[in-house]
Amino acid sequence: MELKRVVVTGLGALTPIGNTVDEYWKNLIDGKSGAAPITHFDAEKFKTKFACEVKNFNAEDFLSRKDARKMDKFAQYAMVASDEAIADAKLNLDEVNKLRVGVIWGAGIGGLETFQNEVLNFSDGDGTPRFNPFFIPKMIADIAPANISIKHGFMGPNYTTVSACASAANAMFDALNYIRLGHCDVIVTGGSEAAVTIAGMGGFNAMHALSTRNESPETASRPFDGTRDGFVLGEGAGALILEEYEHAKARGAKIYAEFVGGGLSSDAYHMTAPHPEGIGVFAVMKNCLENAGLKPEDVDAINTHGTSTPLGDVAELKAITEVFGSHAKNININSTKSMTGHLLGAAGAIEAIASILSMEHGIVPPTINYTTVDENIDPELNLTLNKAQKRDVKVAMSNTFGFGGHNACVLFKKLD
Repeated sequence: MELKRVVVTGLGALTPIGNTVDEYWKNLIDGKSGAAPITHFDAEKFKTKFACEVKNFNAEDFLSRKDARKMDKFAQYAMVASDEAIADAKLNLDEVNKLRVGVIWGAGIGGLETFQNEVLNFSDGDGTPRFNPFFIPKMIADIAPANISIKHGFMGPNYTTVSACASAANAMFDALNYIRLGHCDVIVTGGSEAAVTIAGMGGFNAMHALSTRNESPETASRPFDGTRDGFVLGEGAGALILEEYEHAKARGAKIYAEFVGGGLSSDAYHMTAPHPEGIGVFAVMKNCLENAGLKPEDVDAINTHGTSTPLGDVAELKAITEVFGSHAKNININSTKSMTGHLLGAAGAIEAIASILSMEHGIVPPTINYTTVDENIDPELNLTLNKAQKRDVKVAMSNTFGFGGHNACVLFKKLD
């Protein structure tokens, strides 16, 4: 069976450094940090008092008040990003065969704020279980793609992938395969997360996973830097319209890139820590290259998982050196998490968008906040430090890894 070709025809983003794709991209290239003191709740008693929040967002600017109240923030973000992507793709919703349009979405946690608030409200009461009737529908992770499909009448496959921080990339790879195999013409994919909450910050602080650089939040996310002390929690959403190539060509769609392959693997090692030798990361990148039918030397840029954790960054770069050999030093390696923070289940989507736009604009966003050498990192690697670098990017890779050892990798290529 000959596999169908899959292309990207629409993009949408709602991030800590921009509420549209254009704003997000401009601030990536400018090296702007999205980290700032938390405004969503009073974080004074928390070890970490800052995060990468979405800014100047009012759900009722995009949704009716009635619909907004029925959605957790993670689902609101999904609606906004997917609407931008659908508009960008210029899909004619009156002509497209909606039985062949799906929504496959990623979320690592789902409606955490809804769950938190309902439990807190109950605990403050007299013990009578008075819960909001929308508690469960707002909380469940699969409600984001459900809401997108309901709004637009898309009747193809509809579900959420949950693989922690690999969730969005996992969703994108699933979507790629549905179209490759001829089951769908178009799929809305990506991911969203809204975990900058009392429970989210408290839980990650208890794990000692977050940076505590409270005196300088904007410099706290510092992947590959010798003084990194943990990741910065972010929130938002990213959406991509994937489309079968001939379908896109027939309607004259703008094509950003071809989605040529993906890979999955498991560290099978530890609940939260990466394998120190990066063997799962090595496997996922090898799997991705093989799935795409490409060689290591074909890759020009890698947007790493690069969370700014002491162990994770070193393990990932070790794996890159193993997979790409002497070619590794010719690759522009970066981590856009240095600006956006870590969007958990949405990370793979917004980082894939950054990789795609690198190809379109011929420039690679920087890894900001680098000041101190880490002796455990190969100094010959080009980590695109502190300033964007111009480059003709023909093939771009994006890595995302999640708690539990879930690894996902996706590859995009300029259309031949």
